[in-house]
Amino acid sequence: MKKDDFIERAIAPKITELLRGFPVITLTGPRQSGKTTLCRRAFPQFAYFNLEDEATRGIVGRGAREFLENASAGGGAIIDEAQRVPEIFSAAQLLVDEKPSRRLILSGSSNFLLMKNVTQSLAGRAAVMKLLPFSLAELGAARTGTASTDELIFRGGYPRVWTGTADVFDVFSGYTETYVERDVRRLEEIRNLSAFRNFIRLCAGSVGCEFNATSFADALGVSVPTIQNWLSLLEASYVVFRLEPLFANVRKRLAKRPKLYFCDTGLACRELEIETPTQLATHPARGRLFENLVVLEFLKRRFAAGKDAAGLSFYRDGAQREVDLTERREGKLYAYEIKASSVVRDDFFRTLDYFRKVFGEEVASTQVICDSRAELPVAENGVVNFRNL
Repeated sequence: MKKDDFIERAIAPKITELLRGFPVITLTGPRQSGKTTLCRRAFPQFAYFNLEDEATRGIVGRGAREFLENASAGGGAIIDEAQRVPEIFSAAQLLVDEKPSRRLILSGSSNFLLMKNVTQSLAGRAAVMKLLPFSLAELGAARTGTASTDELIFRGGYPRVWTGTADVFDVFSGYTETYVERDVRRLEEIRNLSAFRNFIRLCAGSVGCEFNATSFADALGVSVPTIQNWLSLLEASYVVFRLEPLFANVRKRLAKRPKLYFCDTGLACRELEIETPTQLATHPARGRLFENLVVLEFLKRRFAAGKDAAGLSFYRDGAQREVDLTERREGKLYAYEIKASSVVRDDFFRTLDYFRKVFGEEVASTQVICDSRAELPVAENGVVNFRNL
């Protein structure tokens, strides 16, 4: 990426703030989401090392403590793909305990392996941040303003898609084979790779739907525990995420199963074999992919603020009345109905009205998020264009 092409990341100020109070920042996220570029630009004074490099791993293997001591001698160091050498975490603990002024940024594309080591060695010493591909707000109107809604869904948010010249479909084809399968195999050996690939495709076809492990197991001829394990692997590799149902109270959850989304709509389109935005325009999954795009914007905003996904959920009751997305902030509920339509209809607000009756004063705002240019920015049944979130 050329210097002039750099896109500022919303998460950068939070990382800088946290590094004042924590000696270690762990930054996770999918491969090619911009972690390295972000860290090196935000902290140019820190030495940089990538543990994907075999020679660097060899140096660390001969003495992780000495390596970190030398690497951070200038005040701090950025260690990329830190999970590749687990002993780096215990060495980091010793270093920051002995020299509290030292600062380390440990990044990695495997959330499971990274967090396992952080929990074991750096509890209380490390702040955890997550970086997903670009949000619409980060890309800005200058880049997205001339793009159609279908193009935005099709392209997703990966930096290479927006800053490179390669064909979008080809980028995601290579991404799946080069990164997803390799990273997943590092986490766990998968004997039936063909069934696993079909599982990823089924996940793409189920974006915005409740995840039913039994249905997936029946379709693929594997066990339910295998499906649950595969889903955890995809989550750890930042391919998919689950949106949990809203609890009506501490004792009762209205819907039982989470909804499934991809961490990038461009990758979901690739797995659905959607090759152009024109093809997407008439695809039966278009509405659910639009919903995926919107939910991702909320998730990225929370991650940029140092929050987790726990505040996001969806509502569905026994009569199948559903609100696509809810967010709990400071004890209040914000409810959103997501529609791919460019025309706002009265029936879009029906479930939001019911939601207000059920939750009463807990509800701070209800909004329809859609593709309409006619916005109504009010707290009760407002209308917001998805580009302006």
